[in-house]
Amino acid sequence: EVQLQASGGGLVPTGGSLRLSCAASGDILEDYAIGWFRQAPGKEREGVSCISTIDGKEYYEDSAKGRFTIGSDNAKNTVYLQMNSLKPEDTAIYSCAYRPGYCGVALVAGGSKFFDSWSQGTQVTVSS
Repeated sequence: EVQLQASGGGLVPTGGSLRLSCAASGDILEDYAIGWFRQAPGKEREGVSCISTIDGKEYYEDSAKGRFTIGSDNAKNTVYLQMNSLKPEDTAIYSCAYRPGYCGVALVAGGSKFFDSWSQGTQVTVSS
C-alpha cells in the first residue's frame, strides 16, 4: 500500500504563487508516476500535471502550461507542483495520486481512475 501526503495549499491573491508537495511512502515501486488533480465546487475532478520517475517527462493541462512546474526529488519520494501567476479559476482542492509506471492518460477526462492511491486534499484559494 502507498500512502500520500499532500501539503502546501493556502490563500493567495491573483498573481501569487504556491508550492504544493506530495510525499509518498509505503510500498513504492521504483518506477511510478505522480499526478496532481484538482476539483472545484460543482465541477468534475481534472488532471493538472503529471510526472513519471521513469523518464521524468512532464505533462500539463492546457491552463497550467507556462504557469505551473512539476518536479520530483526521487531520493525523498516527493513531487512538487510550483504554481505561479495564480488565477481565481485555479481555486480548488488539489490532490496527488500514484500509479505504477508512466503517466499514461492522466490528464484526459476520467484519467484519474488509472491512479491507485490518493492523498488527502489541500485547499488552494486565489482571491480576485
